[in-house]
Amino acid sequence: MTIEINLLPWREEQRARRSKRFYVALGLAALLGLGGGYGMTWYYEQEAEAQRQRNAHIEAQSRQLDSAIREISELEQIREQMLEQVRVFTELQNGRTQTVHVMSDLTTSLEEGVHYTQLNRQGDSLRLSGRAEDNGQVSDQLRRLAAAVSFTEPVLSEVEAEGGGERRSFSLSMSQRMPETPAQAPQGEAEEEGS
Repeated sequence: MTIEINLLPWREEQRARRSKRFYVALGLAALLGLGGGYGMTWYYEQEAEAQRQRNAHIEAQSRQLDSAIREISELEQIREQMLEQVRVFTELQNGRTQTVHVMSDLTTSLEEGVHYTQLNRQGDSLRLSGRAEDNGQVSDQLRRLAAAVSFTEPVLSEVEAEGGGERRSFSLSMSQRMPETPAQAPQGEAEEEGS
């Protein structure tokens, strides 16, 4: 006698359980895949948004810096204009006293028997015309002008006899010396005075 065991329903049940487990695992894998994909997408979107915010912040800071640079440039231009104005004012202030020095030195250096007929000034250059009784007085006048504090060495351009006599007319040119102002004094002198 043989015993016959029917294994078919058991196999069917096992196959059904395996199938069910497979589909559940497949569904879980699909859900996990979709969840992971959604999570990665969300993560990358967050990173992209953070980068956009950083870029916007950098652009805003860049605009602020550009504005500050333009403002600094404008302030530097204003500073340069003001320094130029101060320089012009200083030159004008020095020029006020310089004219007085020039006239004073011209009168104190005037040799007896010499008369000035014309004085032209262009910047620091002076052109002087005059009359003298003889050539010796013209030479003496040149020496006295050379010794004056306000002038450089004069250069005689012409000497002519007037009317066939002893009287001479002459022309000369020279430059003014700028007197040294406290701002132009050498640094060593200023430091010695402070000690």
